[in-house]
Amino acid sequence: MIHPSYTELMQAINEGAELEDEPLVTSRYSVVLATSKRARQLIAGKEAMVPAAGKKPLSVAVEEFYKGKVHILPDEPEEAAETEKTTTEENI
Repeated sequence: MIHPSYTELMQAINEGAELEDEPLVTSRYSVVLATSKRARQLIAGKEAMVPAAGKKPLSVAVEEFYKGKVHILPDEPEEAAETEKTTTEENI
């Protein structure tokens, strides 16, 4: 059995979100994306926020999310659109 379970992990990640906001993570797919992105950061050399001796990067990433050491930032649709516009203008 996986510990923590997907349900427990989603609850831990959404715990910090404000009540009027939508949950940051709503599916198992979102959990997988977030933990895999953090694991890639750890592989690239980022410092772990929990003891990582002898653990694989994905296990460390799951533990970081579960303990609330790493948080997911919500997307900002307006800023993303401006960034795309700026990038497109620079490429022209």
